[in-house]
Amino acid sequence: MTVESTAARKPRRSAGTKRTSAGSTPDAAGAEPELVQLLTPEGKRVKNADYDKYVADVTPEELRGLYRDMVLTRRFDAEATSLQRQGELGLWASLLGQEAAQIGSGRALRDDDYVFPTYREHGVAWCRGVDPTNLLGMFRGVNNGGWDPNSNNFHLYTIVLGSQTLHATGYAMGVSKDGADSAVLAYFGDGASSQGDVNESFVFSAVYNAPVVFFCQNNQWAISEPIEKQTRVPLYQRARGFGFPGVRVDGNDVLACLAVTRAALERARSGEGPTLVEAFTYRMAAHTTSDDPTRYRRDAEREAWEAKDPILRLRAYLESEGHADAAFFEELETESETLGKHVREVVRAMPVPEHMAIFDNVYADGHALVDEERAQFAAYQASFTGGEAE
Repeated sequence: MTVESTAARKPRRSAGTKRTSAGSTPDAAGAEPELVQLLTPEGKRVKNADYDKYVADVTPEELRGLYRDMVLTRRFDAEATSLQRQGELGLWASLLGQEAAQIGSGRALRDDDYVFPTYREHGVAWCRGVDPTNLLGMFRGVNNGGWDPNSNNFHLYTIVLGSQTLHATGYAMGVSKDGADSAVLAYFGDGASSQGDVNESFVFSAVYNAPVVFFCQNNQWAISEPIEKQTRVPLYQRARGFGFPGVRVDGNDVLACLAVTRAALERARSGEGPTLVEAFTYRMAAHTTSDDPTRYRRDAEREAWEAKDPILRLRAYLESEGHADAAFFEELETESETLGKHVREVVRAMPVPEHMAIFDNVYADGHALVDEERAQFAAYQASFTGGEAE
């Protein structure tokens, strides 16, 4: 497997749902909203008077580092998907196509900043130094996250949609009261933007001027629900109604994501309050491995977004500027394969989850309904040959 081959996989043909050409929602005037972009899909550097200064100090070595982060994150993600298909994981939520949004924003953080993720921020976890195999332990069901959030300032994954934005807002309010100059970064998706928790966090963060950045990865689909059925205006414009700024960035442009997130975090640290960043990107894989995207979206839509692939975009820029040679890409290919092998070996060495343990610790003193459900599940397991389902 090559490090870039995953993006080129084509699903079977599907009629899907009719979408706008770029999956975009026009603003109230019917025009396409502005998009902060520093690298075009062809890998050409473009100037931006507002954000160039936030990446002016990025060296060729750091650009290669961003590329390496995206490639290894994609390789890890592809391996996790394969392991789930092989029965080693119960579920997996792929980030395929969203590497630039996550790596760009993740590398904008300082060590003392704090992150509240959802369940798909594998690239941000990578940037924060979380062992990726700990993520897999959670999806295998053998740990409850597997890392100490305070060691990396990276909170445990949150499955409940939108609740982490309230946690982030409360934490940011505490940071402000403590007099610290750090910031908080909260991730959520376009689907979660419709949740009450997210809107409540906007209210509190604005009123209390909390040092929090809300980073929405708009990957165009809330499972099978397209973005145009969730909002009548671009998501970043919602911030205006709560009294703080919003910005839409090209979520497939790692350099732009780095610049925009740096600017928002600096604004938060300086006491200017929250910012909403909408990273306009695309989920090229399924919502999770239990989903079949060919049932609700067209191949042509995915193909259009594949032409904006974040990894190929940065590679084109590195090559055109002479910032990386063939040896660099070859070494990275070897490193990615080594990572994939390591992930496979670690996961397969993990214990098989004890199926009945799911009922433990639901209630401290037990509960009649849980006891009934435990008995039903035990009878179900006993109905299989050998006494337990594989």
